Amino acid sequence: MTQDTDALAAMERILSPHCRVTRLSGGALIADWRRTRFLGMTAADVRKFADRDSEERAELVIGLVRAGCATAGSKAYTDAEVGLWLRGGHLLIRTLGFGRVLRLLPLVAPAYARTDIPSPADVARLKRAVEAHSRSSWFVNDDCKTEAVTAFVLLRRRGFKAVLHVGVREHPFALHAWTSSAGLCIPDADPRGHSFTPVLSIGG
Repeated sequence: MTQDTDALAAMERILSPHCRVTRLSGGALIADWRRTRFLGMTAADVRKFADRDSEERAELVIGLVRAGCATAGSKAYTDAEVGLWLRGGHLLIRTLGFGRVLRLLPLVAPAYARTDIPSPADVARLKRAVEAHSRSSWFVNDDCKTEAVTAFVLLRRRGFKAVLHVGVREHPFALHAWTSSAGLCIPDADPRGHSFTPVLSIGG
């Protein structure tokens, strides 16, 4: 039983976020919710996923990649890519408005997408890149809404759990947006020591 659980966990780690794996008596069922299709695997094939050094496991992974159920690797975004997403997100917010952009977020991170817990190091790396590009760009100009939306989209596109918050402060009145993931916030939830009460959360 433990071996089967380990094998299923190993399989789920390499599957795309839109795929879910369910254990069956004779193996496992992979549900691809983006394409609405299903792929069955035998118990013997499932056990091969527990052995990272197995050539047979490598062949199975290649097969899943070709079928569109797995990615070759969940690589981190480069600084240049973060900058492009940040400027594109800011342009979208200025064109459509922040409220409309928030309503579009479920299209980027649909309900069927699996969300794993990212490592704090991954989130910290993304936070440094987002804030560095935001402060150095005259176009974005350190805008919290753009930073929060960009962080949320980039994390969810990698299949990571993230929650976007919009908060309010009464005295003096102000609004603030941030994305939380792995115990970190992008940007900070309490800039300059001011606390904000969340009034809207997306992805929680």
